[in-house]
Amino acid sequence: MPLIQIHEPRVQVQRRFALFELGFRPFYLLASAFAALSIPLWTLQFSGLLPHAYLAGPIWHAHEMVFGFTLAVIVGFLFTAGKNWSNLPTPTGTSLAALAALWLAARVLVLTPYAGLAAACNIAFPLAAAACLALPFYRSGNRRNYFFVGLLLLIAVAAGVVHFSQMQLTQQGPLLGIQVALDVVLFIMAVMGGRVIPMFTNNGIPGAGATRHVGTERAALGLTLALLAADVIGLNSLTLAVIAALASAAQLWRWLQWRPWKTLKTPLVWVLHLAYLWIPIHLLLRALGLLGHVAPTLATHALTVGAVGGLIIGMMTRTARGHTARPLLADRYDTASYVLVALAALVRVTVPLIQPSLLMTAVQGSAVLWSAGFGLYAIRYWPVLSRPRLDGRPG
Repeated sequence: MPLIQIHEPRVQVQRRFALFELGFRPFYLLASAFAALSIPLWTLQFSGLLPHAYLAGPIWHAHEMVFGFTLAVIVGFLFTAGKNWSNLPTPTGTSLAALAALWLAARVLVLTPYAGLAAACNIAFPLAAAACLALPFYRSGNRRNYFFVGLLLLIAVAAGVVHFSQMQLTQQGPLLGIQVALDVVLFIMAVMGGRVIPMFTNNGIPGAGATRHVGTERAALGLTLALLAADVIGLNSLTLAVIAALASAAQLWRWLQWRPWKTLKTPLVWVLHLAYLWIPIHLLLRALGLLGHVAPTLATHALTVGAVGGLIIGMMTRTARGHTARPLLADRYDTASYVLVALAALVRVTVPLIQPSLLMTAVQGSAVLWSAGFGLYAIRYWPVLSRPRLDGRPG
């Protein structure tokens, strides 16, 4: 009697262009490519080899890292997560492509003399993203996540402060807008980190025992939000330093409760823990900077290169894999990108802290590492982000 062979049905994946089928796809790709290209451009400006753009020197660099790179990833993540939270669609297809084009136009216009158009596009993008997120939240009654809409609106206001000050339409300096936007980004990372890092740790590492405690959560998030409020209303440096120091202690205790030492053999998880550690480091350095003990830019780069860069590269690989039906395992390319971005943060913060005379070397070395890490992601994930899910499902 012949053996009966049973074949599992295979999903026929269509060979179509899928870049605009869900929010994470275009914005992860654009953000990673932009991160890889814009930092070398800034480094050449910082080294005196290129002229500055419409937004002068450091302002352009800070603006583009916050309102360009970071905001693109936040919007891509929120559109993707928002669909799951509300069970309603977020922008896809033509509307998603239009939002990506608006983001891209904003990146180009800040390099031109057209200040008004640059301001309009940079303010319009977070406003449009907030509206696209608010609609499914409202229709589904998802009040728990309304605050993300408010934070996007606050980012739009912060962008307006930067541009209006550059056009001399307000007495507020551009640094206020950038600082408030950084505080908003910090709060978003603290919220999302608390939601996903313990969960990913326990799901990916049996017996890890990552925990969350109500008192610690309230202290860590409350003090981080208090720092944002203090910056908005302009409290004095000593008060800000005290709040930042307390927030640093609360965030460090929170991080320890997630048992990061259990993750060392799992790159897809340790990258998130390592990145989150930069948050209490940033807050401590900010307190010391406000008191005049260290250069304030060290705190800024601990946040932007260490926490933002690390969490973004970790979350972009994980969500891109999960939402395209690929295994939740970091391959050698993913791990290499994690290491490169982690080293970029280490070089940019610790070298000038130990030896300030090596600042230029640190900036240039960090830029090479950062660009290599995000460039590797862009090249590796272009086919992943532009092709349909492996299981044939939409998204």
